[in-house]
Amino acid sequence: MPIDVAPGTVVVFTDVVCAWSTVALHRFYTARARLGLDDAVRVDHRLFLLEDVNRFAIPRGMVDAEIPVVGQLEPSLGLSPWQGEPSAWPVTGLPADEAVHAAKEQSADAAEQLDMALRLAFFRDSRCISMVHEVVDVARGCDLVDADAVAAALDDGRARGAMMAGYRAHRDDVQGSPHFFLADGSDVHNPGVAMHPDEAGGYPVVDSDDPSVYDDLVRRAAGQRG
Repeated sequence: MPIDVAPGTVVVFTDVVCAWSTVALHRFYTARARLGLDDAVRVDHRLFLLEDVNRFAIPRGMVDAEIPVVGQLEPSLGLSPWQGEPSAWPVTGLPADEAVHAAKEQSADAAEQLDMALRLAFFRDSRCISMVHEVVDVARGCDLVDADAVAAALDDGRARGAMMAGYRAHRDDVQGSPHFFLADGSDVHNPGVAMHPDEAGGYPVVDSDDPSVYDDLVRRAAGQRG
């Protein structure tokens, strides 16, 4: 199935518990605001479910090893290794992802705001976003989100079917999280970052990082050239 991207929209396949996409989305939003295109470009959040792709739960050791590498790309985000009790570690991101897709039924702005709030709740504040009450509490801190509607959607599952159908339909089209798709037919995985796993532990080593690519990405999403 083709990935349908509406004009003025960028489709981003990602997972709330992906630190790389947290940095990528932050950079996209920052570039969009700097260019004065907040009203011209919206992010359409789509799911790329890492726990399903990898066939294992969110790995604390891997995430804690990634964070010092990813976090230094955007220090202002305050990403840090897990500070909570070991027993409070979230083993799944699915409720958080589902909440973002429930918020998308309200508006793209609501989905954008809740998505980033949930990411920071996990990566910065060490909150267990596997728990529905934590997800809803995060939603209550978002002024663009109707948290009661998100809670109701999590109870009846109204957002999960479409979310999972989109993931299943496009899983093989997506290289990883994050993967951006534009209306002009172009796409890019983890923009601006080149990396490789280190030989000893398989942890990421950043070879190059160019945040300036987001200006061009935002302009192209807005239908601008040059």
